[in-house]
Order: sequence, then C-alpha cells, then structure tokens
Amino acid sequence: MEQFEKVEKLRERANVTYEEAKEALEACDWDLLDAMVYLEKQGKVKEPSQSTYSTSYEEQSEYESVKDKVNEQKESSEEFFEKLGRLFKKIIRKSKDNYFCVSRKGEEVFKVPVWVFVLVLLLTWKILIPIMVIALFFECKYSFRGKDKLKNANDVMEKASKFADKVKDEYEKL
Repeated sequence: MEQFEKVEKLRERANVTYEEAKEALEACDWDLLDAMVYLEKQGKVKEPSQSTYSTSYEEQSEYESVKDKVNEQKESSEEFFEKLGRLFKKIIRKSKDNYFCVSRKGEEVFKVPVWVFVLVLLLTWKILIPIMVIALFFECKYSFRGKDKLKNANDVMEKASKFADKVKDEYEKL
C-alpha cells in the first residue's frame, strides 16, 4: 500500500486531518496500528469504549438464588402433601361415619360402611355392578345413611330405582 493510501485510511478511521495522519504515520514508520495508538495517546482520537462483564451474582439483579428457588419448591410441595393428607383424612372419616344400605320392600337387608362398599366395588366391579342393576328390578333400593348430609347421593339412588320401576312397568305392559 502506498503512503498516500495509508494516510487516507488513517484519516478516515481516526477522523483527523491529512497532516495529522501523515505526521502520525511518519512518527511510527508508516505502521497503521501504531499510528492509531499514537493519535489516541495524543488525544486526537477517542479511545474505544470498553465494556465489562461479570459473573458475580450480586451485580445481576435479574437472577434469583437457586437455593431460594429450591426452598420455595420444597414449601409448595409440602403444602400439596399437607392438602392431600387432609383430603385423605376427610375421605376416611366420611367413609367410616356413613353407611351403604340395601333395602327391599321397606325392610333393610344389610348395611355396610362406605369404605367396605367401595373396597368390594373396586375389587369385584365386573360382578357387583350387574348384580346391583338386576336387584333394582327385584324391588331393591339403595341409599346412604350416616352423620353427613348425603342428599345428592340418595337422590341419584332414588332416580335409579324409579328408572328400574319404569322399565319394569313398560316390560309388563308388553
């Protein structure tokens, strides 16, 4: 590269006059980089701005402590298990204090705690459900009794009994 081209290039990059660029290049044996440093030292060129980066936690407020986050998750999972435990206790209490009753023609045939009924139903549902449906056609009625208000469950049982009676009446008309 010719001397003129070097002067032109330095003048453009350093934003200085031709004279200043030529003087800097002559002082630095026509080395462009050294000439740029020379001009910076003289204060004729603004030094490049420096950015600093840090991995320090204290200086970065947008990050959260991992330890705090783990403790927060432990607390929320403990709350979940406490709620689950309370729900389980409530279900156990309700299933012990209430009974499933089967009656026929106004007489109670048998009465078992709800937890027994649920357990038997879970273990033998393929057999028990058809038997219960068939028993509806032989004037059996189901109900729940106990300490808790079980009106909704008893309403469902009453509707099932009425439906079975209606189907039986329709069959007899044929």
